[in-house]
Amino acid sequence: MVLAAEEVNPVIPHVSEIILGLVGFLILLWLLKKFAVPRFEKLYEERTEKIEGGIEKAEKAQAAAEQALEQYKAQLAEARTEAAKIRDDARVEAEQIKEELRAEAQEEARRIVSQGEAQLQAQKAQIIAELRAELGRNSVELASRIIGESLEDEARRRGTIDRFLNELETSGNGAAGART
Repeated sequence: MVLAAEEVNPVIPHVSEIILGLVGFLILLWLLKKFAVPRFEKLYEERTEKIEGGIEKAEKAQAAAEQALEQYKAQLAEARTEAAKIRDDARVEAEQIKEELRAEAQEEARRIVSQGEAQLQAQKAQIIAELRAELGRNSVELASRIIGESLEDEARRRGTIDRFLNELETSGNGAAGART
């Protein structure tokens, strides 16, 4: 059994293998620490800077976007205010133009009415003069037939006509006054 005790267990390594493995591990650890870890650290720092720079750029971009949005909102509010002012000014101006046109139309209507009245008065005067002359001729002719003498004398004829017309006017005014 002594032989069996000295037999090597395949699961447990020899001491020389443990020492050799430990030395190899330490060398590998030292090589990793000397060469690989600094590169990893450098890449990590670069990546961190890029990420932080990207975040910083994004924050700046977001701040710029917010500022642009605020400016846009301010400009939009200003544009709306200006549009409202322009609309109100246009409404006031339209009212003024409307009032001016109404005043001009009323003035034109008054002028047309006064011209019409003046024309009517002129026509009335002309018709009255024509009627007086016609009435005078008719009354002279009628009076000549009734009296039987000629009223050719101009002065007598005018006096007779004027007297007749005056009598008609006074009788017409008395009748008109009695009606009212």
